Amino acid sequence: MTKSAEEIEKHRFAPAPQQNGDNERIAKPQLSFSKDAWLRVRKNKGALISLVVLAIVVLMAIIGPHLSPHDGYEQDVTRNNLAPRIQGLEKLGIFDGTQKIGGEEVNKYEDLNIDDYYWFGTDSLGRDLFTRTWLGTRVSLYIALLAAVIDMLIGVIYGLISGFKGGRVDNVMQRILEILSGIPNLIVVILMLLILNPGILSITIAMVITGWIGMARVVRGQVLKLKDQEYILASRTLGAKNNRLLFKHLLPNLSGVIIINTMFTIPSAIFFEAFLSFIGIGLQAPEASLGTLISDGYKTFQFLPHLMVIPCIVICIILITCNLIGDGLRDAFDPKMRD
Repeated sequence: MTKSAEEIEKHRFAPAPQQNGDNERIAKPQLSFSKDAWLRVRKNKGALISLVVLAIVVLMAIIGPHLSPHDGYEQDVTRNNLAPRIQGLEKLGIFDGTQKIGGEEVNKYEDLNIDDYYWFGTDSLGRDLFTRTWLGTRVSLYIALLAAVIDMLIGVIYGLISGFKGGRVDNVMQRILEILSGIPNLIVVILMLLILNPGILSITIAMVITGWIGMARVVRGQVLKLKDQEYILASRTLGAKNNRLLFKHLLPNLSGVIIINTMFTIPSAIFFEAFLSFIGIGLQAPEASLGTLISDGYKTFQFLPHLMVIPCIVICIILITCNLIGDGLRDAFDPKMRD
């Protein structure tokens, strides 16, 4: 026979002890938005390799002109149009200073008794192409930084205010935007030439006037979509002011879009400067930019291809790496691209 309830020990009816430490323990650590994006960027090998390559280019732009013993502006016509010559590699039969002139291979280093090494050769005025290439890369990186700063400061703020205010303010700001977008950058630069000398200053002013329009439109569209979301309405109900709504709620949620569009704006700005310098209304001699180096090498491409090929390779590396990094950031920040 079974025992009655009174005969069973009371401790058997006691509830099981609770392990409070394990009840709400999360097996996998929580990730912030930035850490989650970084993990997704790490999966994109092309973006990681591009980031490393771009870092090397930036480093060379900083220290490159100091690695060569030759000044980038010093002219010596007796050493003009020398082929690349690199220590160590010349023994392997490559980059030994030989070049074809009139169908015959000659070595101007031996003919002129030149003991120095010019790693990228020299131009038509005897200036060191290695030093001038990295000096020109500095200009391209300055344009990239300028484009990013303009987008962040002017484009983002203009788009935030226009989309958040709405109504008449938005209408007026958009009409101003349409007027500015109807003026091509090239026309602005040409107008600047009537006031200023050709150079980096006129390009900078042209970018300040029209370079932020695309970012402003993108940010405005995103703000119009987000400002009626529930978390914005809840914050407004709790008494949050406009500044807090803009910079504490809207701006963090726009960070992905802003970063992605900035990375895609940078190659366009670099190419714009190189194009202006190539056609002669950008930087002027003796200043060096990748555009001016390509323009000088273009004139003698059939006879001295290295004068044009080397700066072309550098600018292509910068443009390709920026685009690949932008693709990686788009995959990381865009929720539609998540796996």
